[in-house]
Amino acid sequence: MAKDWTPTSWRNKPIEQVPDYPDAAALADTEARLSTFPPLVFAGEARKLTRALGEVAEGRSFLLQGGDCAESFAEHGADNIRDFFRAFLQMAVVLTFGASQPVVKVGRIAGQFAKPRSSPMETVNGVSLPSYRGDIVNGTGFDEASRIPNPERQIEAYRQSAATLNLLRAFAQGGYANLDNVHQWMLGFVSGSPAAERYGALADRISETMNFMRAIGITADTHPALRETDFFTSHEALLLGYEQALTRVDSTSGDWYATSGHMIWIGDRTRQEANAHVEFCRGIKNPIGLKCGPSMDADGLLRLIDVLNPENKAGRLTLIGRFGHDKVEQHLPRLIRAVEKEGRKVVWSCDPMHGNTITLNHYKTRPFDRILSEVQSFFDIHRAEGSHAGGIHIEMTGKDVTECTGGSRPVLAEDLSDRYHTHCDPRLNANQALELAFLVAELLKKEVETQAPKQASGF
Repeated sequence: MAKDWTPTSWRNKPIEQVPDYPDAAALADTEARLSTFPPLVFAGEARKLTRALGEVAEGRSFLLQGGDCAESFAEHGADNIRDFFRAFLQMAVVLTFGASQPVVKVGRIAGQFAKPRSSPMETVNGVSLPSYRGDIVNGTGFDEASRIPNPERQIEAYRQSAATLNLLRAFAQGGYANLDNVHQWMLGFVSGSPAAERYGALADRISETMNFMRAIGITADTHPALRETDFFTSHEALLLGYEQALTRVDSTSGDWYATSGHMIWIGDRTRQEANAHVEFCRGIKNPIGLKCGPSMDADGLLRLIDVLNPENKAGRLTLIGRFGHDKVEQHLPRLIRAVEKEGRKVVWSCDPMHGNTITLNHYKTRPFDRILSEVQSFFDIHRAEGSHAGGIHIEMTGKDVTECTGGSRPVLAEDLSDRYHTHCDPRLNANQALELAFLVAELLKKEVETQAPKQASGF
């Protein structure tokens, strides 16, 4: 166990982004009830993810992490979960072939309910109310009753996470993830894409590989691994009372694990070294993510790495850069050099969403070309520094929303109002997400061609 750490030691530290619950007794009662509920994930699953991320840190795998900006109680349903999982698997297959490496699949799902805010208050037409902080805290409606933080929402978040995990496990292990299915879905995307000619070469390569496998008798019927896949969940550990209530001792190791999700991360607004969120995360054994924005300096990053991964274990810590397309070249290289110089084992991942948000026609949006530009710079910088561009971290949905502009099937500024469904930040729609995967696959292929041969690919 981490020195002088308990699941409650964060309560003695300064804390940012905490909701102002009006009824402390009701909050304590909710957290006490949650502490009796079954775990959502298990320690062995979290350890498996740590091992998989260790392969990413060593340059032998690639991380795909993505999902909703903030999950919604109202939009919870089997169709939405299925459509997200389907789009995500297509991305994973494309990236696997591009990288000639296994892809570690981690969703922003089954727990991504809380959101940090730039201001505790929101003002509309002269009326000020508490900001919306995610469905686990309060409601989206701009009225006093909706915006009062309500601890009972944590119970609903737990139940929805449990139902979502149940369906995801069924999809991942019950045949829906069959590689033949994913391949056919991907071909459907390519045939209908205005950029079909560009993506056709990779699609043909995948088809040839599938045909060869069938010819020598490797099918989903003869090899069950082809109809199953490992899928893990993640979310930002923002609401620490909820996280503490679901933190349990693993009976086999005696270590503490957050059982709210396989991986949790610390946001750019809550990564202060002496504060509560870092204190909580340093003591649990789950793999941890750390968002790194333009204000992160090299010395501060090294101190946080020492706190969060003192044993320097590969797979324990993922650094998620979110700089912006016009700032990544200024900030990322110095962080890479500092970490590499000290021999720290980390996964480097690129979040090209959060630094590229603009406003068009009164809607928050993210231009696809800026998202791609930051990803391109991410790969270029790692190639120049001799380090491994280990993953991407995106906000996406399986639905045909109009929230991010651009793409080969372009969403224009005037289209944003058509299907702008997000309750928080804009997400890539299914077509944009898969298009990004094809473009990243091209970058991965270049990286592979410039390096020594690595481990054979695996889905």
